[in-house]
Amino acid sequence: MAEDEAADGGAPREAMEFDVVIVGGGPSGLAAAIRLKQISPDTSVCLVEKGGEVGAHILSGAVVEPRALDELIPDWREKDAPLTTQGREDRFLLLTATRAFKLPTPPQMNNHGNYIVSLGNVCRWLAEQAEALGVEIYPGFAAAEVLEEDGRVVGVATGDMGIGKDGKPTDNFQRGIELRAAYTLFAEGCRGSLSKRLIERYDLRAGRDMQTYALGIKELWEIPAANHKPGLIEHTVGWPLDRGTYGGSFLYHFGENLVSYGFVVGLDYSNPWLSPFEEMQRFKTHPAVRGHFEGGRRISYGARALNEGGLQSIPRLTFPGGALIGDAAGFVNVPKIKGTHTSMKSGMVAAEAIAEALAGGRPAEPSTYADKLRASWVWDELSGVRNIRPSFAKFGMWGGLAYSALDTYLFRGKAPWTFHHPHKDNETLVEADKAPKIAYPRPDGVLTFDRLSSVFISNTNHEENQPGHLHLLDPSKAISVNWDHYRSPETRYCPAGVYEIVGAEEGHPQLQINAQNCVHCKTCDIKDPTQNIDWVTPEGSGGPNYPGGM
Repeated sequence: MAEDEAADGGAPREAMEFDVVIVGGGPSGLAAAIRLKQISPDTSVCLVEKGGEVGAHILSGAVVEPRALDELIPDWREKDAPLTTQGREDRFLLLTATRAFKLPTPPQMNNHGNYIVSLGNVCRWLAEQAEALGVEIYPGFAAAEVLEEDGRVVGVATGDMGIGKDGKPTDNFQRGIELRAAYTLFAEGCRGSLSKRLIERYDLRAGRDMQTYALGIKELWEIPAANHKPGLIEHTVGWPLDRGTYGGSFLYHFGENLVSYGFVVGLDYSNPWLSPFEEMQRFKTHPAVRGHFEGGRRISYGARALNEGGLQSIPRLTFPGGALIGDAAGFVNVPKIKGTHTSMKSGMVAAEAIAEALAGGRPAEPSTYADKLRASWVWDELSGVRNIRPSFAKFGMWGGLAYSALDTYLFRGKAPWTFHHPHKDNETLVEADKAPKIAYPRPDGVLTFDRLSSVFISNTNHEENQPGHLHLLDPSKAISVNWDHYRSPETRYCPAGVYEIVGAEEGHPQLQINAQNCVHCKTCDIKDPTQNIDWVTPEGSGGPNYPGGM
């Protein structure tokens, strides 16, 4: 899985040696790094992050359950951790086109004791704690290759910089660096480009369900102080989605007059005309919703894929020389709408297993990681909600709500059966001529917006003269399959306007890929009908840039 020569056939890469390399500067990777140094201060730990800084690819607004943080850094309050807005009021609404009905808040969605945070700022703070313990953090370096020797992962290599679109080195060429380690932890988040290859290479999904995903699209608003209700947490289901499409919204009031609003659509939807971005925009026009935004201004935008498979979709976690942690494996508690605490705990448990392995003479893999995790509260928590998300795919929205109530209040998460995910998300689309078209209203530029103005406020940027990071495995399928059968659903499910059909009016449709717009959500890598789009990492620092304080 490694390449030995530079793009110009020149000198081999320089190499740096560590005990542990961690790929990804999100909550799980940082928690693993901190825990390793707490247990074994002399262990050398390196963490690489493809964003220009830790937190650059994490948009504001998440509700964090502090359970894992309490275990990792018990005195985090005294250390000025950026968790300041406590959850004060939970609302759960069912929407029709014109009305809102308040539903009982499920116990999983009770946020007493939780905090509404800028997750990017939390990660920046965690990075400070890690560096204080001696962790070496290298932001702006994208791990592009897995290094393997004799069937064992021995580290990663960062991508070459300064390669032109023609694949040849430019005057700015810089060779990537090999980061070698006894163990490598992959904390890339949902649908990580290297994690995806590792799952295939080591057949880690054998005997497990396939993963199922959602697309979460998020906006950050600043609103008048008179309208701000710090600690308000509101979730909805129903309109504008139809009864066969899983999804809903979240809305959090936090910080200094900030509102984080997000809309989530399950990527197992069937109608190729559906546009998650347009659904997200028209949701704001609902009479029960628009008041949150009146008098405010939108200040940032982003999107990302979310793991929704739950316990039955977690792959085998270890392989020779390393392990998957956090969202790279899929520890999201979907009914709770949280994954930070479970991801952090997975990193902590992996760190403990690796510390034991290093102390014991470096066996083939830290096999105790999976055993320790199954014995932890993470496994109990995910087991108790394992049937709720698949119940919506099995019974539809109304049936899913009814089953979820039974599972929660009658079975208490201990039903003697487990529902499974019956198909991959890319297999669910019906052909375009068999699905109803959806008419979306034009954006008004005040409450609702278009894609390009949205991408602009994400501060997304990529070096233009570099090879495309969105690969068509078979370019002909863009027209012979996607256009001819589904009328190019990638032009609708992409929340950033990356994919565009040109020439259709002249009878010669062609797919144009505007890779510069990509906000790194990975939806195309998941939802393409034939899995023909392969997302690979661009040059380091490329993509969105969400500054501190947001």
